[in-house]
Amino acid sequence: MQEEIFGPVLTVYVYPDSEAEEMLEVVNSTSVYGLTGAVFSNDRYFILKAMSVLRHSAGNFYINDKSTGSVVGQQPFGGSRGSGTNDKAGAVSYLQKWVSPMSVKEATAPCTEWSYPSVDQ
Repeated sequence: MQEEIFGPVLTVYVYPDSEAEEMLEVVNSTSVYGLTGAVFSNDRYFILKAMSVLRHSAGNFYINDKSTGSVVGQQPFGGSRGSGTNDKAGAVSYLQKWVSPMSVKEATAPCTEWSYPSVDQ
């Protein structure tokens, strides 16, 4: 559970229910990779705990849903940690990676005062 494998691979690790919260810490600290993660539970407390502990463990995090990747055009997708820079392709913020924003201020009235009060002291 330390490698990032791309392919039809399923890793299963069985543990006692009593160790569920401990396993969250194991998942969070086992690997430098963090592309996708998922939690399946009917216990809302556990889901909230998992979301808190695993906050930085994956670029995409699924709750009670398949973790086979996002739906293009509906959900941004991008990895965390060693699985990428956590940029989210498909998100509005992703556009800024490919452009060079410029701020423009235009005065529509003549400038009659050019000094700054902070400079006058």
